[in-house]
Formats: sequence, structure tokens, C-alpha cells
Amino acid sequence: MPNRRSVSLIGILAATAMLTGCGWFSGPSKPVAPKGTDTLKPTYSEYSGKLERLEYDSNKNGKFDTFAYMDGLTVRRVEVDANEDGKIDRWEYYQAGNKLTKVGLSGKNDGVVDTWLYPGADGQLAKREVSAKRDGTVSRTETYTAGQLASAADDTNGDGKVDKWETYTKGVLTSVAFDTTGTGTPDRRVVYLPTGGSRIEKLR
Repeated sequence: MPNRRSVSLIGILAATAMLTGCGWFSGPSKPVAPKGTDTLKPTYSEYSGKLERLEYDSNKNGKFDTFAYMDGLTVRRVEVDANEDGKIDRWEYYQAGNKLTKVGLSGKNDGVVDTWLYPGADGQLAKREVSAKRDGTVSRTETYTAGQLASAADDTNGDGKVDKWETYTKGVLTSVAFDTTGTGTPDRRVVYLPTGGSRIEKLR
């Protein structure tokens, strides 16, 4: 789920960790860390000497487009400006062991996050959240099984209650349930038949 730019940056970090041997320090007071190059710019804490930030020029065009926020060699967050317009359009969050936990995306590439992706234990997409108003409030949540869309829940009118539920089988839409009374539970459902056509069910 990390994009090619962040994978390359994390690869550089992994190689650096191997070169430094065990731990951040080589000896009692000498930090061993990535050196600056035309494509890689490290920033260190003036107090601890630990790596705090890495800027990376992934396409080697003279512009830094990938930014990793670090605690030594541990990645905390990676930000990517894919179109190099000065606005971040992808955010990656990591936990111990440089394990990816969440990815934020800007659908309009304008620095405003409106979509969040969550990987499962297998590394494939497990959940996707969308903010239709782009205000940080999730209006649609999708769940995935083995990388395929399995279900979705929508708050279509923005009242804070889910009013539409979609069910999928192997990525194919099989039913949609609706709450037409504002109670937060479905009262109508449309079932799509394998032979074609559909039927409407009253749920309450």
C-alpha cells in the first residue's frame, strides 16, 4: 500500500540500518546516519543527534517530493507531494517496526485529506473511509476482504447516521439497504438477483 516513492525511501533507511550495524550509535557518542546527497537531505536533532526528518527527491529532478518524519531510524510519518506543487497529497502513518497503519489521500491534490486507507494483516486494503465534505468527518466506510470490496456504509445526508448499506460478493454489488425514516436502521432493501433483475424487501 505504500507508494513507490515511500517504498524507495524506506528501502534507503533499511540499507542505512544495515550499514550502521546494531543500533543508532557506532561507539559511545558518534551517530552513524544517512549523509546528504543530491536526492536525500537528512535533518538531525541538535540535542540528541538523532535523525528527525528525511527529504527525498524520488525522480531526481532537483525537487524534494517525499518527506519522512523520523525518530532515529524509526519512521513515524511519510508525506508525499506527488505532483510537486508544494502541497502534500499523500500521508502515510507507521508504528514500531516501520509497519504501515494508515494512508491519507487528497482526492483533489490540494493538501486537504479526504480519504483514509487501512491495510489488513495481509498487507492488502482492509478498510477505506471517505469524507464527502472534506472536513474530516467520515461519510462513507468501505470494508474489504482479500482486497475486494465486501460492504459499504454511507451517511448520504450528513446527519451523522448511516442511511445506506451496500453488500458485495466477490466485489459485485448484491444488495443495498436504505433508512428512509431517519432512525439509523434500514427499512427497505433492494436485492440484485444473480439471474438479473432485482426485488425490493420491506425490513420493518
